[in-house]
Parts: sequence; C-alpha cells; structure tokens
Amino acid sequence: MNTLTSPSRVRQLLEAHGLFADKRLGQNFLVDAGLLNLIVRTAAPEAGRKVWEVGPGLGTLTRALTDAGASVVAVEKDERLRPVLEETLAGRNVELHFGDALEFDWKAVPPGSLFVSNLPYNVATPLLSLLLKTGSFDRLVVLLQREVADRLAAKPGTPAYGLLSLRAAHHARVRKVRDFPPQAFFPRPNVTSTLVELKSNGNPDDPELFELIETGFAQRRKTLRKNLEQAGWPRERVLEALERAGLNPRVRAEELGINEFRKLSALLSRVK
Repeated sequence: MNTLTSPSRVRQLLEAHGLFADKRLGQNFLVDAGLLNLIVRTAAPEAGRKVWEVGPGLGTLTRALTDAGASVVAVEKDERLRPVLEETLAGRNVELHFGDALEFDWKAVPPGSLFVSNLPYNVATPLLSLLLKTGSFDRLVVLLQREVADRLAAKPGTPAYGLLSLRAAHHARVRKVRDFPPQAFFPRPNVTSTLVELKSNGNPDDPELFELIETGFAQRRKTLRKNLEQAGWPRERVLEALERAGLNPRVRAEELGINEFRKLSALLSRVK
C-alpha cells in the first residue's frame, strides 16, 4: 500500500529527514492517490517490465509502479533525498541513480523501453527532447506543466506551436490524458499539470531536418525565407525549394507541419 499520498505524511517524512521541497528543482510531490493510480493505469506496465523514471522525489510513483509489478530504474538529481528513498523504497525492485538526468546515458537504454515520470518542471522540456531523440522508448507517460503539454500537442498556426511540437510530431503520437489540479501536489504549485502519453512512431532523429526547423523559428515574426537567408542560405535556392514544395514565399515556420518541413528539407538538399 502506498502511504505517501497525503500532505501530512509527506510533511512528516520531510521533517523527519530535515528536508524541504526545493522549488529550484521543481519539486512538487503528488499526494492524490486516485491520480497516482491513473498514471499507473495509463502506463500499464506488465509484470517484470523495466520502467525508467526521472525525479522519483520521495518514491511515491516509484512505489506504485513496483506495486504494479514493474522494476524501476530511477534517476534523481537531489542527493539530499538519498536517505528518504532508501527508506521508502527499501526491499523494492528499484535501481537508483543519483545525478543529472540530462547527463544520463539514455542511448544505452534498450529500444522499446517504457518511461514513466512526474517530471520536475524545470527539466521537462529539454529532457523530453533528449528522450525522443534517443529512440529508446516505445512509450513515455509523463506528468508535466500544462503549458508544456499544450506545446507538445499544439497544431500549426496556434500560439503554443513551436520546436517542441515538431519534435514530438516527428517521433510520436501525443495524447493528453487528464489535467491534474494544484491541490493534487504538496507543496501546491501555481500551475495545473497534465498527464501526457507519447507513443513512438519509430522515426529516428534527423539532425538536418531539425537544423532547418530551428533556423525557421529563429525569429517567429519573420518569414521562413528571411530566417533561412539570414542563416546563410542563398535566396534563389530557398525560393526554388519553397516553390517546388508548393509553399508561399511569405510563409512562416509556425504555419508548417512536420511533413511540410520534411519535404522542404529534402528539396533544399537537392536544389543546387
């Protein structure tokens, strides 16, 4: 039974170890048992399945995953939490690593793996981009700040649409499962969170494609053509590629979907 799903128990555990939630690390601990179970049901790990987690915090989600039969590899940056996690995860099928998740060797994770995390807000965007690029994960089930979730699922031409939207669209199908209110956490954050599932579509990283995308979004108010020209692309070459792609020469990057960027990238590599 998970005994860490109440603010009073979390406060008691932190005080017993002389600790506090560190806002700099985006620490907001989930204390709603029903929503915790929703994460596990969405992840649906088979018995014995290895699950990868970042930011286990006090071990609440980690315990729930092991209760469901999973073995967990958890990466935690906050060394202060070592004694807490040794207490809450004692006797469970968990492998703990202390260090920065952005420096962890995710490429060594076997293909087809499962990632499940209540991600610290301050690392969510760069970490998700990194995980998607590795191609190691068949599914990622992540609890995120709603703003980040909206960016992941955003469509072309909307305010939230950008680099993260295109990274997600290139690698996965994105499904927003449910919003989690601030009162589901201790301490309460100032924002709503969203549970998101990303299912891999098998596309590998394409550095040339994303170099084009990043250049196109360098200055959102400018046209794609202007951004490319300012990055050193010859004007004639860009105009010819846009014409062949059937795109208006005044189109902005935020108006293009991932397939249009793929087509444009292929054309630009061919145009001499």
